[in-house]
Amino acid sequence: MKGVFLILVILALVALVIAATQRRGQARRQTQLEDARAEAQRWYERLGGQVMNLVSEDPAARQALADASERYNAAGGQLQQANSVRQYELARESALEGLAYVRAARTAMGIDPGPELPPLAASRGSGQLTQEREVTVEGHQYRAGPQPGPGTPYYYPGGRVQGRPVPAGWYSTPVWKTALGAGAGVLGGMLIFDALFSPGFGDMGIDGGDWGGQDGGGQDWGGDAQAGDFGGNDLGGGTDFGGGDWGGGGGDFGGGGDF
Repeated sequence: MKGVFLILVILALVALVIAATQRRGQARRQTQLEDARAEAQRWYERLGGQVMNLVSEDPAARQALADASERYNAAGGQLQQANSVRQYELARESALEGLAYVRAARTAMGIDPGPELPPLAASRGSGQLTQEREVTVEGHQYRAGPQPGPGTPYYYPGGRVQGRPVPAGWYSTPVWKTALGAGAGVLGGMLIFDALFSPGFGDMGIDGGDWGGQDGGGQDWGGDAQAGDFGGNDLGGGTDFGGGDWGGGGGDFGGGGDF
């Protein structure tokens, strides 16, 4: 009888340990979920403040703000549907991409772009343009460069298009959108990227990123732009924009968008 009682006690203790472990695991997962939700919401709200407070008649700034607004709407939709840490991370990424467009718009407006943002996972290893580029492909001229201008009103924060890295910078046309389509658009987009960024067309003028082992005129491209795995990118934490206020025009950070 004592042996049976001892076995029952042991089984009860094991059950208690298992239950406690499960509760701790659930609590940890819930904490991670809440942290991810709060982080995504934080960037989303900051993007909203900028989208609602910045206005410009400059074509490049207006286009960048339109792209930022699109990312704001996308992040909002993702937040509404998110129920996992990964989904909240994707919403955070959309909000950060929108803020990258905001920084570009502020640059085009001639005002302080504000603090640096945490790196975008999608743009890891893509680098950024440091020199003007102009090529002709199938009878059409295309330009790209590090600064906005009448000929380069479309900003791209850097990323991959059909598997190849495309650097951050200003472009004469949003060719990456065409290249993300199907059929001839893909081929046309790839031809344009090949022309703009091939070493055969001279100094690529791209800072950062590993462009598949190509010799970019002796530059060390750093990073790995061959792999599509962004898992190693640290999306946590990031820059805390605390009390800096990004509203209104000029270099003054006063106004409604609280960064």
